[in-house]
Amino acid sequence: MTATDPALTALAQGWCALSLLHGRIEARIERALQSGHGLSVREYSLLDVLSRQHDGEGGHLQMKQVADAVVLSQSATTRLVTRLEDRGLLSRYLCPTDRRGIYTDVSQAGLALLAEARPTNDAALREALDEAAKNPELAPLVRAVESLNAPA
Repeated sequence: MTATDPALTALAQGWCALSLLHGRIEARIERALQSGHGLSVREYSLLDVLSRQHDGEGGHLQMKQVADAVVLSQSATTRLVTRLEDRGLLSRYLCPTDRRGIYTDVSQAGLALLAEARPTNDAALREALDEAAKNPELAPLVRAVESLNAPA
């Protein structure tokens, strides 16, 4: 493949369109969550991921799993957890079976804020997708996103 290969150009164009769609969605959600709830997209995502944990086998996530879920490095995730813990939205405690492990749970205040923010997140996502669907380059990607969890 050369730099002028049409397949490479199409692939690069597709990647640029996907990156553009992601950026627009994230920016719209960020503005809505910040203004309405004082949360960043990453904070919301972290609270959402941690709220889905359970006490059963494999129910608590390791920090690496959390970092992967919110697409951050482990160190950035740890800093984010610390910030949310300082705000009273999370708590950390030692794993009862492995003293090296640390579990993170969403507090009642965190769950309440998440429940408050979820409709804002969903509405901003819907608005961003609707806006992007008007762009012929982004419309196929919007359809792909919308079809991911659609019932068969």
